[in-house]
Amino acid sequence: MRTLGIDPAIRNTGYAILEGDHSTAKALDYGVISIPQKITQSGALAAVCTGIRNLIEKWRPDEMAIEGIIYVQSHRTAISMGAARAAPLIAAAGFGLKIFEYSPKKVKQAIVGKGTADKAQVAFMIRALLGLAETPPSDAADALAIALAHLQASDPRRRSVLDRREV
Repeated sequence: MRTLGIDPAIRNTGYAILEGDHSTAKALDYGVISIPQKITQSGALAAVCTGIRNLIEKWRPDEMAIEGIIYVQSHRTAISMGAARAAPLIAAAGFGLKIFEYSPKKVKQAIVGKGTADKAQVAFMIRALLGLAETPPSDAADALAIALAHLQASDPRRRSVLDRREV
C-alpha cells in the first residue's frame, strides 16, 4: 500500500509518501510545502492544494492520512487550522482517495510511546524506525509519523490504540 501522510498548515505543510505495511514501511518521499508570508492566506491554501495534487499525480498513493483537529482555545487558531486541513482534503478527495485522520496525541503514542512527545522526539524516532540517513524537518517528520501510524492501524492488534477514522 502507498500512503500519503499530511501534517497540515497554511505556511508549512509537511508531507510524506510511505510504501509497505505496518512492518515493512519505506519512505519514498517527504518534505515541506513552504509558502512565503507575503502570499495571502487564500493564495497559500491554493498553493498547498496544488502541491498536494502534484504529489498525488506523481506518487499515486492508495490512501491519505492526515492529522485530526485538536482542541484549541482560540477561535482564530481553530479557523486557521480548519482552513489548513481543507486544502489537502479537497486535493485528495478530487482523486477519490480514502482519507483517514489521527489525533496528534495518538500518533505520538504510536511512534514514540507517549502522547506528549515533543517534535524532536518524533523526528528522532521516525529517523530510527524508517532507517533514514538524516533527521527530517519537524513538519516532514510529523507527516511521516502520521503515515506510519496509518500503516500501523492496518494491523488489527494496534487498531484500537490509534482510533482509525475515515473522513
